[in-house]
Amino acid sequence: MTTATPDRESGEKLAASAVAARLAATAQVVGPVTSFFWHLGKSGLGEEFNVTFKTTDGRYAELEAHIIANHPWDKPEVTAVELVRGSADYLAWAEDATRPR
Repeated sequence: MTTATPDRESGEKLAASAVAARLAATAQVVGPVTSFFWHLGKSGLGEEFNVTFKTTDGRYAELEAHIIANHPWDKPEVTAVELVRGSADYLAWAEDATRPR
């Protein structure tokens, strides 16, 4: 699952809170990146930070809600790409790391 944030601090806050809540097994903040976009009928250019979360299908809905509730933007990007394959050890770790305690 990914989102973009306006600065490193808000990306790190989202990443840390999601992992602490066991909604994601890990999260990475990358950037800055230059983004070109449409917003309010105009094209724009800005600097953003990408945040990638590794989670399970069972925790997706809760993680999405967490990101939306804690994101600095009103309508943040929240997208996911389904994992088709992964090593057995990695997948077992992700399941364990996101299991509620």
